[in-house]
Amino acid sequence: MSLINKIKENPKLKKIAHRLLIPANDHRPRLWVRLFLNPFKHKRGKGSIVRYNSRMDVFPFNNFELGTRSVIEDFVTINNGVGDVIIGAHTMIGIGSVIIGPVNIGHHVMLAQNIVVSGLNHGYEDVNIPPSLQKEIRKQITIGDEVWIGANSVITAGVTIGKHSVIGAGSVVTKDIPEFCVAVGNPAKVVKKYSAADKAWNKL
Repeated sequence: MSLINKIKENPKLKKIAHRLLIPANDHRPRLWVRLFLNPFKHKRGKGSIVRYNSRMDVFPFNNFELGTRSVIEDFVTINNGVGDVIIGAHTMIGIGSVIIGPVNIGHHVMLAQNIVVSGLNHGYEDVNIPPSLQKEIRKQITIGDEVWIGANSVITAGVTIGKHSVIGAGSVVTKDIPEFCVAVGNPAKVVKKYSAADKAWNKL
């Protein structure tokens, strides 16, 4: 068993390690973690860019990867505190977007401005406990290669968006979207699908 797994399975050790990595009443890694630990843990491809005003809440106990020539624009928040965040090559994360793991984003993906992609939810069922203190629910989000997501869209936990699909601006995606489709609305519904036989995008 690795040292990390031993710490994760021991509540006392986990609490101590958590305090060393994150200040009390905060959700960001300490400065020493950002400067000296993360560069050795996380992977960034050649030519990738993370803009100065982005907020990188990435922790060494989960994975973060940014592919070759991918860009994270200003005012983006990336958080891998509860699950890995993997971003492929030649992918753009637009200004003001929020990515909370577990999330896997493919290659040549375009996320426009102010998009929320969150694999995290909180329980709420116990009325005697604030939702913020109830159990965390994590569901993997997968965004396939060549996907384009319009501005101000929300991608909810557990969703998979197939290759080369397009999500219209302002959409809320609550269910899987197949590949080669156009989906719009709240909740998002497929309105077009590419036909290989017709070589055209047909309305549904």
